[in-house]
Amino acid sequence: MVLHSSPVKALAQASGIEVFQPQTLKDATAQQRVRAVGAEATIVAAYGLILPPPVLDLPRFGCINIHASLLPRWRGAAPIQRAILAGDAETGVCIMQMDAGLDTGPLLLAESLPIAENDTAATLHDKLAALGARLIVEALERLPLPPRQQPEIGVSYAAKIEKAEAVLDWRLPAIQLARQVRAFNPFPGAATSLRGSPIKVWQAEVMAASGAPGVIVASDRHGIMVTCGQGALRLTELQRAGGKRLSVAQFLAGTSIVPGSSFDPAP
Repeated sequence: MVLHSSPVKALAQASGIEVFQPQTLKDATAQQRVRAVGAEATIVAAYGLILPPPVLDLPRFGCINIHASLLPRWRGAAPIQRAILAGDAETGVCIMQMDAGLDTGPLLLAESLPIAENDTAATLHDKLAALGARLIVEALERLPLPPRQQPEIGVSYAAKIEKAEAVLDWRLPAIQLARQVRAFNPFPGAATSLRGSPIKVWQAEVMAASGAPGVIVASDRHGIMVTCGQGALRLTELQRAGGKRLSVAQFLAGTSIVPGSSFDPAP
């Protein structure tokens, strides 16, 4: 819970490059500061503020966004997590010309990337970051690029992730719960509870088993197997409240979990 500089800011400061972090870009003084730079293009990556029209219109080549999805699918704040939750087979990066809409601008470059069965939001983020870095360099070298309007069919929105979404409802199919575990790793972490004690689930795999939802049918160093609405989930990395992330063998060394007991139902 300590505020840290981003890696980009830290590197810039270490290199003697000025960093300007306005609270808003709607302010005329901030806009004048940006205008004074005289940039030919403005690059946006994971930026949390809306760029007002005066800022969008400043650079000769406009403002260019690195977006981590294959637009128009998953416009919005959480495209990586939403792609995993939906069970998408692939995602990608789009280099897009920004306009006043939410990720609605024309595309300049795009490249797809398969989503592996064990990808988490963290691992997929890193793959897409590397792809996005390569594509934005290529785009800048080739400017001006011919813009391609986004298709009107296939639009979906990646709403911001809320902590309440991470609670595991054992009545759901195991495959859906496994996607939750992957999508919410590292934030906010898939959550459940046992006898009222909160537990985070960081790794899990789908297994073939049946029974009442939430019942623990096996508990050993290989995993804690929990039956779901369809199939079962074997939990292999967990975390107690206030503790560290542990392998299931380490977790069970400090927590007694008896087959036949149940995880608490979702609220």
